[in-house]
Amino acid sequence: MNIYFLLEGRSTEKKVYGAWLQYLLPEFQRVKFYDDAQDLNYFLISAHGYPSIIHEYIPDAINRIKETGQYQYLVVCLDAEEDTVESKKQEIDDFIKNSQIELGPIKLIPIIQNRCIETWFLGNRKMFDSRQKNIQPPLSDYVNYYDASIQDPELMGHYNESYNHAEFHETYLKEIFKAKNSSYSKKHPRDAQRDYYLIELMKRINRQNHLISLKKFIDFCEFIRSQL
Repeated sequence: MNIYFLLEGRSTEKKVYGAWLQYLLPEFQRVKFYDDAQDLNYFLISAHGYPSIIHEYIPDAINRIKETGQYQYLVVCLDAEEDTVESKKQEIDDFIKNSQIELGPIKLIPIIQNRCIETWFLGNRKMFDSRQKNIQPPLSDYVNYYDASIQDPELMGHYNESYNHAEFHETYLKEIFKAKNSSYSKKHPRDAQRDYYLIELMKRINRQNHLISLKKFIDFCEFIRSQL
């Protein structure tokens, strides 16, 4: 069994998914080139944004999978951004249908990050708990607007018209890291890519039923392990 991961982001997602998969699917080994897959391997590739991930990289991935005959799953990971999770899934389905692409035995698994991967990262309550003392602006302003340590980060808005959802969620996250005397950037996600950070997000899911779009990814990995 092998898995082909197609990621929207250029740097963050590749680092984070690569690190998290070592924890979630330890039996699998990552391959550098897609045609190196033998058994219990996965391949990660960045599509360098939207809409190219759908219009260019999905057809290319399907052709590669058919060429090698080695992959059973194509996992497509992208942001919902200002759209809904369902509308993004529908966009993928409509593109495949309208382009008359035959999947054959390939199982396509869409993982729609609602709103973006930074939204998921906001769910780590060990990283940030609004009950902690001496929260300074602008973080205190963001908490007053929406307390992501208590309320589901995936349901958070965009604060004001200066931001879209993804921009604000990333800004909020950066302030949380700053309050911990650390930093976050897309090129350097730091703690967010570590297994202990993921474990805290999984606790949030199990205890509060938050981060449903992240749960889809975790559930997929657990299903794969159950098939081994």
